[in-house]
Amino acid sequence: MIIPVILSGGAGTRLWPLSRELYPKQLLPLVEQETMLQSTVTRLAGLDPLGAPMVVCNEEHRFMVAEQLRSVDRNASAILLEPVGRNTAPAVAVAAMQAMAGGEDPVLLVLPADHVIRDAATLCRAVASVVPYAEAGKLITFGIVPTGPETGYGYIRSGDALTNPGKPAGQANGEGAPYAVASFVEKPDLATARTYVASGDYYWNSGMFVFKASRYLRELESFAPEMVAACRQAMDQGASDLDFIRLGAEAFAACPSDSIDYAVMEKTADAVVMPLDAGWNDVGSWSALWEVGERDEYGNVVSGDVLTCESSNCYLHADTRLVAAVGVDNHVVVETADAVLVASKDRVQDVKEIVSQLKAQKREEALLHRRVNRPWGTYECIGSAPRWQVKKIVVHPGATLSLQRHHHRAEHWVVVRGTAQVTRGDEVFLLSENQSTYIPLGVNHRLENPGKLPLELIEVQSGSYLGEDDIERFEDTYGRA
Repeated sequence: MIIPVILSGGAGTRLWPLSRELYPKQLLPLVEQETMLQSTVTRLAGLDPLGAPMVVCNEEHRFMVAEQLRSVDRNASAILLEPVGRNTAPAVAVAAMQAMAGGEDPVLLVLPADHVIRDAATLCRAVASVVPYAEAGKLITFGIVPTGPETGYGYIRSGDALTNPGKPAGQANGEGAPYAVASFVEKPDLATARTYVASGDYYWNSGMFVFKASRYLRELESFAPEMVAACRQAMDQGASDLDFIRLGAEAFAACPSDSIDYAVMEKTADAVVMPLDAGWNDVGSWSALWEVGERDEYGNVVSGDVLTCESSNCYLHADTRLVAAVGVDNHVVVETADAVLVASKDRVQDVKEIVSQLKAQKREEALLHRRVNRPWGTYECIGSAPRWQVKKIVVHPGATLSLQRHHHRAEHWVVVRGTAQVTRGDEVFLLSENQSTYIPLGVNHRLENPGKLPLELIEVQSGSYLGEDDIERFEDTYGRA
């Protein structure tokens, strides 16, 4: 059995303003109609036998991850929630422990949730071809066949070709054989990268792996025993919560932070690299999105309501309004409801510096979009000033908000579409379109959608403090009380 382990803990700061800390790039449909997380699991349909995926993600992303998997009919066998990020080695360690909890020892296919792979069939064939090596105790990474000298990736130097352990001794390996790993190499300068590509012995480091759960844990325990001990303690202290497994926060926070490469692959004697040429891209910047996008006759990649005049080789994205580009070349322009990014394509790696400034100023644009996802639906701020705020709220059919109260604000609700069931103190009543109600400060209340269509309403808040942390929950379907 092959168990996909999807690593979904990244923040994607280089793709701001679309990617935000609480709504990162793997949860966005940046390249296809599916989100990157959804594409990561659906492209594995050609593998057999394939188990339900496990996902390791940030606790703040849990409901979006679960809903996105359900919407493509790929329910997770487990969603492991990291209280803090500790890089990939501990994330895979807790996934391996969970995979072995039932007494089995499956082969794990470790995949980042935010990569593009155009040729899913080639990926599946490559994975299937290395399973015998994993069963024999090897730890396999996929090396991307380079298309040119790239300075933004680490490289893997290949050694001798390996004999398939599933074939009789002396039988030829054929094409597509994996190789022993000779060495891992840090990101090179341009001249060095050119020599790597010319040699034919080097591959881009993809961050994708195949190995047995027990084998990975044995190697990790050999090289980083304190990491394994912390992960076991975090699992022991963990608790199940709806679809989720919450890791013990104190133990996991004490875990050393390291990547799989540094913790295991660069030290083990059993590292194997499988060449892969499947249209891979890690979409680590806006220029990478331009590379994988569909370009018009002028080399522009356009998304949304965009007009151009004598502009070329640009990435132009409009979320909420018209964007017009005149005489622009080699630029990125990305518009959202609350921010606009303009950058030279040659400088897009520096977008993370803008995010650092936003965080230093404690601005919400680093964390959230104006529209915020919740397990029951969404809310979006459409206007605010001192002592008042107006939001549009959308509640999924059958969904229920928590029973709650506020200590610093009152609320007016106006239903604009659908039917609302309102709990206000001891009252329970229905509101239909164009009807409204008032929730006084300090009164327990709850909003439900009993219908089969989305419920849309306008909420007008007034009071001395309007922050989202002014919520005291008493009951909650989603375990947040």
